Amino acid sequence: MIELLLVDDEAYVTLSLEKTIPWDELGVSKVYRAESAAEALAIMEAGDIDILVTDIRMPGMDGLQLIEQAKKLWPDLRCILMTGYSDFQYAKKALQLQASDYILKPVDDKEFVRSLMNTIEELKVEWEQAEQYHQLVYNMKSEYGLLRRNLLHDLLLGRQLSDTTIGAKLAQYEIPLRLDAPSVILLIQYSNPYDESNRSSMELMEYAVGNIGEEVFAEHMNVWYGKAPHNCLIFVAQPNEEQQRQLEFSPDYKGQRREMLEQAVDVFRRQISHFLRSEVSLIISDWFSFPSGMANAYRTGMSVYLSSAIHESGIAVYLENHQAEPETRVNLMEALYKPPTLIHLLESKQWDTALLKIDEVFGNLEQVKFSREHLYEVFLSITNAFMYTAHKQGQFIYEIDHAGFDMLLDHTVIHSLDKLRNWSTDMLERLRTELSSTEEYAKSSLVKQVQELVSASLGHDTSVKTIADKVFLHPVYLSKIYKAQTGESISDYITRMRMERAHYLLKQTNKKIYEITSELGYQNPQYFSKIFRKHYGMTPQEFRDQ
Repeated sequence: MIELLLVDDEAYVTLSLEKTIPWDELGVSKVYRAESAAEALAIMEAGDIDILVTDIRMPGMDGLQLIEQAKKLWPDLRCILMTGYSDFQYAKKALQLQASDYILKPVDDKEFVRSLMNTIEELKVEWEQAEQYHQLVYNMKSEYGLLRRNLLHDLLLGRQLSDTTIGAKLAQYEIPLRLDAPSVILLIQYSNPYDESNRSSMELMEYAVGNIGEEVFAEHMNVWYGKAPHNCLIFVAQPNEEQQRQLEFSPDYKGQRREMLEQAVDVFRRQISHFLRSEVSLIISDWFSFPSGMANAYRTGMSVYLSSAIHESGIAVYLENHQAEPETRVNLMEALYKPPTLIHLLESKQWDTALLKIDEVFGNLEQVKFSREHLYEVFLSITNAFMYTAHKQGQFIYEIDHAGFDMLLDHTVIHSLDKLRNWSTDMLERLRTELSSTEEYAKSSLVKQVQELVSASLGHDTSVKTIADKVFLHPVYLSKIYKAQTGESISDYITRMRMERAHYLLKQTNKKIYEITSELGYQNPQYFSKIFRKHYGMTPQEFRDQ
């Protein structure tokens, strides 16, 4: 709703307008009156004025000076001038001050209403555009990280997407890679000085490693940095267009390309050691065409990465120097990653098909000579799928099977193919039984979890999207469950909790309104004031003063 201030040293003018204009029909919720510029500024300081209507000729500070002063303090304020002097100089000055309109006195009500309606429409359009822009920026910031990660995982795990789809996603997510360009994968392992329970410090370390890598490789290469499905850090890199042209004109294309990559890797490792006091090891894949060869390069790199003798030794291993394994060994894990993946089958509750997927993986292992690293890879993938599925239902693996949880801590499960297979099929059946019988309980637990997350993050950019990310659900699905369980949308619940917190802070503390605005996660005091007024029927200042 709109709030408006009428200013004229002749009080009967503003009184007449206040009494005769159909303000409610125009969407104006409150009309203030002032008889001087000083009084008007005091009202604007205390209130939330959207439109200023002022006479030009007033003693002391005139209307033009009032608008000029008010615009400096409140740039979004809309101003309409009234005057009995049809002087072009006044109109010219009003235009310079970006006044919305210029009305001659005595004021004709129809003309005044027409001018006011135009101003209100402009104001509403601007508010709507600002809200759309801020929502768009917020959505981009909150979603791009997750969207980039999902796309990275899809490509690494071999999900089939068309070139058109991939190209559109690369552009939309601002990923600086080109289709069909020669590319290379770098799997990164570094010594971490932080305990795994110190999650924030670990994430900061990962961010620092990624930042250093992007800066080092940026001189000659475009890079895409992220976390791979198997929890290691990964760079997908390709020479930028200028560097690629130079390499193609070189008489020793492959040699020059290898030298460029080695120099960047050496600088990267030195800077990690210098700035982070950490030793870093890298597995560098063969070159491949992006994205068609990406999944195979990742699988081959992971089989080497899982060898502790390599990733704990602080060296860089170039797979083009590594002896290639037989084709059967390279494709050994193909059943594990080819769509539909185990996670997707469990998510959609295709339990029988999931069992067939597990049987296929172990059946392939039985046909060829496999290593302990292969069992570890299967172990990680299957347990990740089980935990992800359980967490989406608001449960933990140890709640379903304590022995199973112990096995997650005791990695002797990977010493035997039969032991790992029996555990996998048994856990699948336990998961199936438990989740099928406790779906309603899981929904209630999910509602409680959402409410706890909202309570803990009222001062942040809390939204359905950020909450959904934390509980590993799609925002639409989460909203549907929450509304069905509580009868209230998550957005309404977030707003209600913020308003109740605002109620307390306004009554029980001496904090300024702008401080409360910031504490509750709002960027704009005027927007907070409008939400508060909508909820309680008055502005925060009026509420505090009553």
